[in-house]
Amino acid sequence: MDGNGTILSNTILSQLDDHRIFGGVVPEIAARAHMDHLDRLIKGAMDEAGLSFADLSGVAATCGPGLIGGVMVGMMAGKAIAAAAGKPFIAVNHLEAHALTPRLSDQSLQFPYLLLLVSGGHTQILVVEDVGVYHRWGTTLDDALGECFDKAAKLMGLPYPGGPNLERAANQCSDLDAALTRFPLPRPMMHRPDCDFSFSGLKTAVRHHVDALPPGELQMSDVAAIAASFQASVRDVVADRCKRAMDQFKKSYPAHTTPTIVVAGGVAANMAVRGALEDLAAAKGFTFVAPPLKLCSDNGAMIAWAGIERLRRGDTSPLNFAARPRWPLDPDAEPKTGAGIKA
Repeated sequence: MDGNGTILSNTILSQLDDHRIFGGVVPEIAARAHMDHLDRLIKGAMDEAGLSFADLSGVAATCGPGLIGGVMVGMMAGKAIAAAAGKPFIAVNHLEAHALTPRLSDQSLQFPYLLLLVSGGHTQILVVEDVGVYHRWGTTLDDALGECFDKAAKLMGLPYPGGPNLERAANQCSDLDAALTRFPLPRPMMHRPDCDFSFSGLKTAVRHHVDALPPGELQMSDVAAIAASFQASVRDVVADRCKRAMDQFKKSYPAHTTPTIVVAGGVAANMAVRGALEDLAAAKGFTFVAPPLKLCSDNGAMIAWAGIERLRRGDTSPLNFAARPRWPLDPDAEPKTGAGIKA
C-alpha cells in the first residue's frame, strides 16, 4: 500500500476448505497453512505491486491478538523482511487495524469517532480518539457476535462459515412477522443502562427452537424462519446498545458537531447489522461509515494501513517485540466478567 491508501496488492489465500470439515478454525491447521503458503503469497504480492523490498518504507505485521501459532508465523516473516531490507518494523494490533480501516476507505473520517467492533472473537463499543488512543465503553460478557452467528448457524445445520450462510438463509424467509411469532427469540441486555452485550442466551434459545422441530432432516423453510428471527433479534440488540453509546458520545464530546459511528470487523459485512446502524445514525444525527465488504473480514490491506498510520507518527517496534494472544485496545478499561476479561 502506498501513503495515499492505494492498495497495490492484497493477496488472500482462503483456508475455509481446510477447516470446513471441522465446523470451525483448527489452530494447528491454520498455523501450518501459514507456514506452507506464506512465502509464495509474499512473493506474489510484491510481484503484483511491482516492488522490491528495497522500495518499502516499512513492514507491518499482525502481532496479536489471536491464535498465537498463525500470529507468530506472520510476525516472524515480517520481522525477517524488515531485518534483511533494513526497514522499520511495525507491530500491528489486529483490533486496531479493524478500528482504523474506515479511515482507509473514507479518508475524510476524523477523530474522534464511535466504533462498533464486531468479529468472531470480539464485540466492543469504543471511542477512537486517535491512533493508539481507545476508550472501551461496552464489551460482550460471553460470546462475541460473530461466534454467536457461527454457533447458531451450526445448530441450524448450515455449513461453515456460519455467519454468511445464516444471512443467506434469513434472506429466504418470505414472512418475517410469521417467523417472529413462531420462533420468538430474546433480546439480551436490551434497555440496560450500560453498553455491554450478551449473546449466549440467544444462542441457547436458537437451540431450544431447533430441538423442538419435528425429528428428521431440517426443512429449509424452518431454518430460514429461525435465521430471520435470529437476525431481527441481533438487529434490535445492536441498535439498542449503540443508541446508548451515541447518547453518551454526544455528552462526552459536545464540541464534536459532526459525530460519526463506524462499524468494523467481519460481522460488519452483515447487511442486517449495517442496516440497523444506518437507520439509527439517521435518527440520531450521526454519520454512518462502514468499510467496503472486501475490507471487513481479515485482510492484509488493513494491516498495511494501520502500519502507515503508525509509521507517520514515528511509532515503530523493536525486532524483539513478542506476539500477544491477548492485546486489549483499552488496557485501562474496567475488567468485566466472562469474555469481558479479555477485551
